[in-house]
Amino acid sequence: MRFVGIDPATKTGVVVLDESGYVLIETELQGKGEKGKGGELSIPQLVDLENQLYRIIQANDEIVIEQAAPGTQKGITTGMIHGGLRSMIIRRGLRYNDIHVSWTKKYVAETGWSGETGKKRLLKGTEKKAAIAKAVLEHFGYSHKSDNVVDAYIMARAALNLYRIRELQQPIDTLQYQLEVVQSILDKATAAGS
Repeated sequence: MRFVGIDPATKTGVVVLDESGYVLIETELQGKGEKGKGGELSIPQLVDLENQLYRIIQANDEIVIEQAAPGTQKGITTGMIHGGLRSMIIRRGLRYNDIHVSWTKKYVAETGWSGETGKKRLLKGTEKKAAIAKAVLEHFGYSHKSDNVVDAYIMARAALNLYRIRELQQPIDTLQYQLEVVQSILDKATAAGS
């Protein structure tokens, strides 16, 4: 049994863990080929990205994939990537569980805000990514040069715990906010009938 976290983007983070939580694969996928007009993702790049993911995932993988962030600036590209990667998972005969962007941050207790009470400011861009990377390092001792891979690691951990809880086993991540995220994923899956 393997546990896969996928952070879909033009540079897609993928992490695969074993049943003990050890990293088997940690990679950033990027579709090869010429870019489309205006530097956008081209169909050949999308297909290559999908094929790369298809070669990684295997039968019986437990997959958690991040949903598109609300207010994404490049909606068409984001939709193509998210839809394409999900179709590869389905073609493999697998199911996946969605994790909301805010749940990914919550899993490592990162709020996206910094500063003292009454003077907090919203973290953006590289500062927000650095805060998440720091939280992952503090929680799990894991680091990677790609923020997409770091996010995928969080999702892989959630996939592992989702499986363990569903199978009535003790989760490996037991902090209250981590269990709340896993429960939210379970509730969503139950409501969707998956």
